Amino acid sequence: MQFSFSRKRFKDLTEQEILALAISSEEDDARIYRGYAETLRGDYPDSARVFDGMAAEEDEHRARLITLHEARFGDVIPLIRREHVAGYYNRRPVWLVGNLGLERIRAEAEAMERDAETFYLKAAARTTDSATRKLLGDLAAAEAGHQTTAEALNQRHLGETER
Repeated sequence: MQFSFSRKRFKDLTEQEILALAISSEEDDARIYRGYAETLRGDYPDSARVFDGMAAEEDEHRARLITLHEARFGDVIPLIRREHVAGYYNRRPVWLVGNLGLERIRAEAEAMERDAETFYLKAAARTTDSATRKLLGDLAAAEAGHQTTAEALNQRHLGETER
């Protein structure tokens, strides 16, 4: 048996699929941040705490998205991931980043936040439901604000040498 798999274009996603993609993306990003934290924990424990905090924020975004999905579409979330959508941004595998230094990991995290903000802005523009549009807009603003959050976490957790 042979299956043909063709990726969907972002513009062809339904609102349910957009929410499902956002949910899976937040789950992946939280895992990536936790991976960064583990990679850094031995040599840079304060930086690890910064990434733990960022993972917790992604978990909160995922929870808000799931709540909205349940209210609009029910409990069953379709399985759709980044790799299922043509032209959607990709993430570098954590094992590739694991050999990189602290500054490169921070740069990867900044790029992740920019990509997520862009996704949420595009997704909000594609939705007609006001609650969905509001949440996606709020998440775009949150992703944009993560650089501020990361800086606050850096100030709280990082010693002078790690900063």
